[in-house]
Amino acid sequence: MFDDALLTYLEGFLTEERKQRFLEVLHNRTKYLTVAIEDVFQLHNTSAVIRSCDAFGVQEVHVIEDRFGQRLDKNIAMGAEQWVDVNRYQTTAECMGRLKDLGYQVIATTPHNDSKFLGDFKLESKTALFFGTEKEGLSDEVMQRADGFLKIPMVGFSESLNISVSAAIIIQQLTQKLRESYVDWRLSEKEILEKRLDWTKKSINNVEGIIDRYRSK
Repeated sequence: MFDDALLTYLEGFLTEERKQRFLEVLHNRTKYLTVAIEDVFQLHNTSAVIRSCDAFGVQEVHVIEDRFGQRLDKNIAMGAEQWVDVNRYQTTAECMGRLKDLGYQVIATTPHNDSKFLGDFKLESKTALFFGTEKEGLSDEVMQRADGFLKIPMVGFSESLNISVSAAIIIQQLTQKLRESYVDWRLSEKEILEKRLDWTKKSINNVEGIIDRYRSK
């Protein structure tokens, strides 16, 4: 059961501007669209994708760390990892299984196959966008189990973009489409309360000690 009294108490340690900022950001957050990153080797690419999710309102990121191990350092995502929920997996199968169980369609981003162009893609159900490694792209497992394919239209000699650039373009375009649609894409009231509490805790020094004193009263 959610502790409303604790949230009210902890928010007393924040400025009114901070509390209002949390509400404004949460009003534009979504889990209807989510992002999965498969075995990306370059640290800066993973952190850049997380920053794009934060900037454009995607609340959850799924990071598969099968081949290269943990490739995300909390100090390199410019603070974005505080505001975006990062879920980590050891295998692609584990990640895909969880997302499909949650009702997401898996969309593989690739310049190949019969990919649908970004401008033509419609968000008609919960969608998980999968982005692959810098060189090889997505694994055969993702390509075989994906529910669809998506690509950015390009007219130059290059057939692909850096993963962080591709992710930023696609996430921005699709979140904009969501906001212009009639889809119920926003967080639920319960999810908003939970994130308010989470973000408030992350904004207070020695918050555990403060919570202990609150509960001892």
